Amino acid sequence: MLDYAEYIKIFVGLLAIVNPFGAVPLFITMTAGDDSSQRRKTINQVAVSVLIILLVTLFLGDLLLRFFGISIDSFRVGGGILILLMAIAMLHAKTSRVRQTEEEAEESIDKESVGVVPLAMPLLAGPGAISAVILAAHQSHTFAHHLVIAAGVFLLSLVVWSVLRLAPWIANHISATGINIATRIMGLILAAIAVEFIANGLKGLFPVLN
Repeated sequence: MLDYAEYIKIFVGLLAIVNPFGAVPLFITMTAGDDSSQRRKTINQVAVSVLIILLVTLFLGDLLLRFFGISIDSFRVGGGILILLMAIAMLHAKTSRVRQTEEEAEESIDKESVGVVPLAMPLLAGPGAISAVILAAHQSHTFAHHLVIAAGVFLLSLVVWSVLRLAPWIANHISATGINIATRIMGLILAAIAVEFIANGLKGLFPVLN
């Protein structure tokens, strides 16, 4: 088990990566023609999908690394670079192409159900969040540690659900500038976390750096 401050750090990092506030404009666009019932259904799909994707990653991510023969230090460097790219895009108040390309965004608007793809995956629970969960799981191998991370993932899915439920209110009361400011703050936090991932991975790969 880690110190409680470390678990708070892991949760804040995941919240910054998922960034549900940044998904509000896209959610409004993709559900513009839906009635309230259909919109609630989509919100539930998003929250449940985020929960399932990250929980599966938490408990099976290590097996995936072993299957491909990837060391955790190599994954720290690769995941850190991926998260850093996302953070740089967020600092420019943009959606990273790591999450979704312009072509994918245009195609998804025509889909009947957007709750799972692209909102849950890859927009929210995308490569960055998956990498962060795998790295968080590797900080301790106890079952209690995994349960605490799972509780954090559940809380994160509740935050996603709450933010999307409030999406119309947020769109009406918070300007695009306000959302961009929040996104940039999240990006700054994310950049610091990414640099730490990369530094720890390099120390593991090259012990002489310790």
